[in-house]
Amino acid sequence: MSGRKPLPEAIAIVGMAGRFPGAPSVSQLWENLKAGRESISVLTDEELLASGIDAAQLTDPHYVKARGILEDVDLFDASFFGFTPKEAELTDPQHRLFLETCWRALEDAGCNPEGFEGGIGVFGGMSMNTYLLAARGRDAAFWKELTESYQIGGYPSVVGNDYNFLTTRVSYKLDLKGPSFDVQAGCSTSLVAVCLACRALLQHDCDAALAGGVSITFPQKRGYLYQEGAMGSPDGRCRAFDAAAGGTVFGAGVGVVVLKRLSDAIAQGDSIVAVIRGFALNNDGASKVGYMAPSVEGQAEVIATAQALADVDAESIGYVETHGTGTPLGDPIEIAGLTRAFRSATKA
Repeated sequence: MSGRKPLPEAIAIVGMAGRFPGAPSVSQLWENLKAGRESISVLTDEELLASGIDAAQLTDPHYVKARGILEDVDLFDASFFGFTPKEAELTDPQHRLFLETCWRALEDAGCNPEGFEGGIGVFGGMSMNTYLLAARGRDAAFWKELTESYQIGGYPSVVGNDYNFLTTRVSYKLDLKGPSFDVQAGCSTSLVAVCLACRALLQHDCDAALAGGVSITFPQKRGYLYQEGAMGSPDGRCRAFDAAAGGTVFGAGVGVVVLKRLSDAIAQGDSIVAVIRGFALNNDGASKVGYMAPSVEGQAEVIATAQALADVDAESIGYVETHGTGTPLGDPIEIAGLTRAFRSATKA
């Protein structure tokens, strides 16, 4: 175990909101998990053709017609958030849904920015913007307007389509006075955002924080070409930590949590969903078989560090949430990293 001192104070999760394939809310996602309900959509040829997928590709036996679809991404209450219809149209749905979800998370936490004493920070990230290419790719007038806007620093198109402005605009629209950080860390973006938010709270850079991420790529209704040894599942199903695991299935979603220092949450009578006792960040460097692969050593080290900072006995941990990609390479490495980290602090 690491010799680092435990964190001076824990962090409370006091609210959360999200939208996921087959689940328009966090509570519905939990119900789906309890019921073992899969939320991957099997797409028809008609849906794929309507999305612009080449008809020849649909006959390829290796083309998998499955994906996690997020419903109603085209809907947005523009006037509620002070957008003009044109500004909303120019804005990547990832920006729009992240803003909506931050609002809902604050509502869930019972946190009204207008009456909150202290700064509220925002930490989050998004996937690459494909809305411009896929949804508006053939609209010559749109591209002319977008190009001209970039040349003159046009607000709607620039701010609404660049990941650098995801969190700062949330702060602007919701009048939040804490720090805003756009986080880009690949598959770990949302968790890194949570770690950075926790750090900011412990350093008193803010008194509450929104942290999370959003990923919506277009066209949503598309499949993928299965390649042996790659990440994609051969049959459109993800079987994490299963003997039959063959790969993962991609999809869309958005999730945000509201964080406070635990002592503040208790003093203010907040409903506390969970407590973060420790967290850690690191990188594998070059000690892995390839850029897209994890390493046992890196995962074991960061897990052990988080446990040490949390000052939690590894023997007392009864549940571990994992990445669980369902890939033949990633899952065994994740189990090996967990095993090494826990074995170093237990008698087993």
